[in-house]
Amino acid sequence: MGIKNFSGPRKKQEPEQTPLSVRDYMTRDLITFRPDQSVEEVIDLLIKHRISGGPVVDDDGKLVGVISEGDCIKHVSESRYFNMPVGENTVSNRMIRDVETIDGDMNIFDAANKFLTARRRRFPILENGRLVGQISQKDILKATVQLKSQNWR
Repeated sequence: MGIKNFSGPRKKQEPEQTPLSVRDYMTRDLITFRPDQSVEEVIDLLIKHRISGGPVVDDDGKLVGVISEGDCIKHVSESRYFNMPVGENTVSNRMIRDVETIDGDMNIFDAANKFLTARRRRFPILENGRLVGQISQKDILKATVQLKSQNWR
């Protein structure tokens, strides 16, 4: 005779839903820059905060561009070549104005693919035209480490 289980029928357990959207992993507390800042000030902030670039926003918090280490290096190089003082240029003259963004609801794996095809280090995330966060390649890597025990669908 077999052993009977008296605990009754078990509830079917639903698989735990793991957050997979960009919004769940984006950085919200950003170092931002203003168009009227000097490139020298941006260089100091990039070094101080150990970042490789960041969004440029106007007084209303609207994204107007992105500035990176490469933009700053180009400024330093050209200043040296033309024998111009380093601190005379502003962010608005060096930033990239045509900024590609990512939707906060995008799946992180689709975002990873976008990083590969666009060859960018970071994408700003906007809501109603205002900057609400940024996703970087490192954020994608952090998300995959957190999810490595999960089944990715």
